Amino acid sequence: MDLQKEQRMAMRQKMKMPVKDDSEKEVEEEFSQRKRPERGRYLLQVDRQTKGSYTTSEAAQAAALLIKTKFPIVQVSVYDSVDNSNTLVEAPAASS
Repeated sequence: MDLQKEQRMAMRQKMKMPVKDDSEKEVEEEFSQRKRPERGRYLLQVDRQTKGSYTTSEAAQAAALLIKTKFPIVQVSVYDSVDNSNTLVEAPAASS
């Protein structure tokens, strides 16, 4: 009596890559680690990690203040990439 059975694996189907028109190439532009999107002058940083960029100092300060009031324990700062200066944002004093 022969107890051995022949085992076979399922065959893998070939996938065909779709062909794109040249007109679609102009529209699609992906940002990756190699090509990053344009940044504004003022960078919002939370615990030394950049979270966003803004073109005006007022917009960056407003966003930083909003984060600092919601999460007072984190370090929030606005970095000026042109002047190479970093401004820490402090939470507003609680009124009693």
